[in-house]
Amino acid sequence: MIMVHEYPFAFTEYELFTLLMKTTSPHYVRISRAIAKADCWTSYEVEKKMLNGLLKTVDRISITTDMWKSSQKIQYIALTTHFVDSNWNLQKRVLKFVGVPPLHSGVVVYDALYKCLQDWAIEGKMCSISVDNASYNDVAVRILKDSLSFHIRLPLNGKLFHVHCRANILNLLVHDGLSEIEDVIDNVRESVNHITTSIVRLTMFGWNATYAMLSCVLEFKDVFMRYVQQNASYKYLPCDEDWVKVEEVFSFLALFNEVTNIISSKKFEYIYI
Repeated sequence: MIMVHEYPFAFTEYELFTLLMKTTSPHYVRISRAIAKADCWTSYEVEKKMLNGLLKTVDRISITTDMWKSSQKIQYIALTTHFVDSNWNLQKRVLKFVGVPPLHSGVVVYDALYKCLQDWAIEGKMCSISVDNASYNDVAVRILKDSLSFHIRLPLNGKLFHVHCRANILNLLVHDGLSEIEDVIDNVRESVNHITTSIVRLTMFGWNATYAMLSCVLEFKDVFMRYVQQNASYKYLPCDEDWVKVEEVFSFLALFNEVTNIISSKKFEYIYI
């Protein structure tokens, strides 16, 4: 439960949790956070040993990377391996979360990647790697390719080693398109903020969040028309031409959203294996 739902180890010490467990089992004895942590670590070691054994049976693996940022603003690289097992089933496993400094360079990313490959003893099985479109990733992949080429023969001499993430490319395309009507989108967003009195965030909005917002706004289009008649401080009502643009953009985003869901699904592998 703690690992699946990402609860803190202290969860086992919560009074209500203890009460719940005693209700279901009167003989339940509360365990400390230290024991909970030790149990989780033991489970991790068991799973890691099983994955190590599985990877030993695989000839070639591919790697994908993702950048993550925690609530404490700490950046991580998530490393995931993709491979086909002996039963010809596509497998996917998260290998490691690696902490990186905020102003990371290609060398730092390469170092994190190579150490992970060595830890799992899979550097000699590399087939390809998929990364986001960033200059530091290009540098990291180039160094990694050169390092691996000294020890192993990459498939097709490494011509297919560097694979750009399709989801990331799609994301860049959508953001580029939305920038053309940024004023219209901002106007709609200000309308939503005015009505909901929510705090305007200063960070960049993801296009999928914009898609969800437009879906809701179009459904309640008539509400905005009536609201402007009742509230003199509301100055953000889109004009008829803007509403047409919003509807057109929404139809395009609906298509991109469908494509993103397809390429992100388990049945559609977005890296060459």
